[in-house]
Amino acid sequence: MLPVKDFINFIERHSLFDSGSKVLAAVSGGMDSVLMVHLLKSAGFNFGIAHCNFQLRGDESNGDENFCRQLAQQLGVPFYITHFDIPAYASENKVSTQMAARTLRYQWFEEIRQREGYTAIALAHHQNDTIETILLNLTRGTGIAGLHGILPKNGWLVRPLLSLSRDEIQQYISELQIPYREDSSNSSTKYARNKIRLEVIPKLKELNPALEQTFENNLTRFRELEELLKLQVAILKRKLIAVNEHENYIALDDVKDLKPQRLLLFNLLQEYGFNESVVDDIISSLDKHSGRTFESNSFKLVLDRDKLILLEKSETRNHEAVINSGDHDVRFGKYKLSILHDDSPLIINDNPVAVSVDAERLTYPLTLRSWQQGDAFTPLGMKGRKKVSDYFISQKIPLHKKDEIPLLINGNGDVIWIGGHRLDDNYKVTANTKKVTIFELNILI
Repeated sequence: MLPVKDFINFIERHSLFDSGSKVLAAVSGGMDSVLMVHLLKSAGFNFGIAHCNFQLRGDESNGDENFCRQLAQQLGVPFYITHFDIPAYASENKVSTQMAARTLRYQWFEEIRQREGYTAIALAHHQNDTIETILLNLTRGTGIAGLHGILPKNGWLVRPLLSLSRDEIQQYISELQIPYREDSSNSSTKYARNKIRLEVIPKLKELNPALEQTFENNLTRFRELEELLKLQVAILKRKLIAVNEHENYIALDDVKDLKPQRLLLFNLLQEYGFNESVVDDIISSLDKHSGRTFESNSFKLVLDRDKLILLEKSETRNHEAVINSGDHDVRFGKYKLSILHDDSPLIINDNPVAVSVDAERLTYPLTLRSWQQGDAFTPLGMKGRKKVSDYFISQKIPLHKKDEIPLLINGNGDVIWIGGHRLDDNYKVTANTKKVTIFELNILI
């Protein structure tokens, strides 16, 4: 007899879906997914079957598709089918065959869910899949999150078979003589997961015949530890990360007082994309000179004298805005540069965001960009050349603010103006100036 009551209890205990839900069941044709849909049917749930034909095993793949179609007809439920060119996708996106298949099938399941109004996508993972996942994570290296195994619910994805082991599923399938399809690739040990399933887990079960139950108990403890860590990190985040209009920062003394330092700092910074190796570099630099910058894909962390400053990467850092002779304004990140061409030699005084330039010295197109190493200019009122980086230091401009300052660059490569700060002396308006171009820099709201 099917374990319908236990199946329903597991679904209710983990709030996977309710009796009024419309569930999309992902079915390969293997015994796990086949048992799942028979349980869904016996429990009276409203569901449909979705099958992906990856076309990787020729006639065998087509046989799986036909089996799943007939199963849907037998159970009287909707059937959805798609075909993927996995090798082409894997080659184009430079990913493995397994990753390509995973990405494409989940995308397709979500498309069906939204289009057809399903409230959950049911996947047939079981206890042994969780064990395999944990062992894989441990082999590759993992934190606490990698030890919680496969979760019963993750967004729209639900896994109602996680209370059953592979042996239990096999027993129900065999006793009830439920037909299913066997994937020949499951017997190949060229895949890491198969190797663990076929070679490692049998050895572990020799040591502990109740391996699945032991892991289930361990998973409960790991998940509780993970929840405790998340709670502690949330408290620390509210306490330690100071927020103002332009930046978030953590006082260095607070970072040094963290215990355990590496674990907590990594979890504080993980959501900003910083990995453990970067966190190690940060910790080793805490007592060194300030000014060092650490980067993730979308954030940078600046080691200041007494704090770690967290900033979103500037969209303008590697971007340039080109200014042609007829332009009246250009946009550059959060700035708008307005350009006024005037026949009178008007001089702008006491306005740091506007400057008058001798128009005859301009060579178009001009460029608006962030500073670069090697940039130099002659500050207004001076005769000697000065590096822009040295100018920033003399003006006590923080390291993390430098990239936000736009530089106006002449067509010959000269720095005309450090926007909002200082004009190059060579471009000032003089008694001999016949025509002026006025540049005004404003921050977009």
